[in-house]
Amino acid sequence: MTTEYDVIVLGAGPTGENLAARTRAAGLSTALVESELVGGECSYWACMPSKALLRPPAALAAARAVAGSREAATGRLDAAAVLARRDSFASHWKDDGQAAWVAGTGAELVRGEGRLDGVRRVLVRTPEGGERVLTARHAVAVCTGSRAVLPAGVPGLAAARPWTSREATSAKAAPDRLLVVGGGVVGVEMATAWQALGSRVTLLVRGGGLLPRLEPFAGELVAAGLRAAGVTVRLGAQVAAVERDGAVVTVRLDDGTELAAEELLYATGRAPRTEGLGLGTVGLRDGDWLAVDDHCAVRGVEGDWLYAAGDVNHRALLTHQGKYQSRIAGAAIAARALGRALDPAPWGPHTATADLAAVPQVIFTEPEVAAVGLSAEEARQAGYRVKVVDYELGRVAGASLAADDYQGRARMVVDLDRQVLLGVTFAGPGVGELLHAATVAVVGQVPIDRLWHAVPAYPTVSEIWLRLLETYRDSE
Repeated sequence: MTTEYDVIVLGAGPTGENLAARTRAAGLSTALVESELVGGECSYWACMPSKALLRPPAALAAARAVAGSREAATGRLDAAAVLARRDSFASHWKDDGQAAWVAGTGAELVRGEGRLDGVRRVLVRTPEGGERVLTARHAVAVCTGSRAVLPAGVPGLAAARPWTSREATSAKAAPDRLLVVGGGVVGVEMATAWQALGSRVTLLVRGGGLLPRLEPFAGELVAAGLRAAGVTVRLGAQVAAVERDGAVVTVRLDDGTELAAEELLYATGRAPRTEGLGLGTVGLRDGDWLAVDDHCAVRGVEGDWLYAAGDVNHRALLTHQGKYQSRIAGAAIAARALGRALDPAPWGPHTATADLAAVPQVIFTEPEVAAVGLSAEEARQAGYRVKVVDYELGRVAGASLAADDYQGRARMVVDLDRQVLLGVTFAGPGVGELLHAATVAVVGQVPIDRLWHAVPAYPTVSEIWLRLLETYRDSE
């Protein structure tokens, strides 16, 4: 059986859902193909469950940071209650609500494993073992996301049945001991969460610091926070071999040290979910990331009919950036399908730019880290003439009111030639709520002379903006 649609979307995670909603809003018939749960990684194994795990320890830490409430917050987290709340945010790993939302858009949900079979043609193997053929009049969009990968060459790793991010966010109980390998976002967030829930956590990091893609002070403050919470942080730790014996997994480091735990989490990288996707039928290679132009059309495929949005194009592996790209791709597909020209303006509705140089991200550790744009080192490597401005967040009146002995730092990276911000990083309790103002300043290329007139309310932590600008002025 062959069914024709205007648009076929492979992958019903947040990116695919939003792309399908956009094409349906334009009046285009749309099929949304999903092999697992509608809502994807974010809803069930990433953003939602991980933040549900991390919020209770953050709330407890905030209460304990202020005299008066500190005395009332004397108990421990109720792990069972935290996990039950996590389960509710993951919809108990059922997608009825998300499927109903898709139906409400008018898109048709097709369950099964979809793969390309030539130009604008998709084969779907259904859960019952049958096969459907779908064809697209205008476009196919790949929104299949990414998956956690285990490094090759570590003896015994696969047989040890390590956790990946999926198991770490969906586990039903806290292991007595947990080894975490990897100092990136997943590693530090899950170390934070499971230590708070009662596990004895050891974090093993091959390099010399945590969060290596961010400003160095961010990783230093997170490492200090983890150690203060009881996590053992070992830098320069290279795993040589892994072995599981029943309920215990043992990790041997290259210096001969052996560490044992009930569970081992590997959080060292991701790969695109493009294996078995049939990319070879359109001149590409299965298993590869999909390079796209700024309309999210896949490069190397003639006819502007194949699109890729979200993690799978490797521009910015974050849910909010995937949803942003889905809006761009959906608008571009609709414009072409309806015979309209694409807006050539760099900030137009058909062009993705914010996922290249102004990507906001929050790491929900204690303290939090929030960053947007380029780090100082990235800006220098890109050839900008920059000035770096740092300020201790604890010196801001609003921060000292928010928490006794507030510890944190802020940095802005200034383009000296254009007098605009290239990047901003905050590290400290609750700084995620500061990030959107920084994102607007970076994306909007707001001149520093204009930022002086964006007056922060007193006494809030946002007063950090005034202090950063004063520091910049006084250092000229």
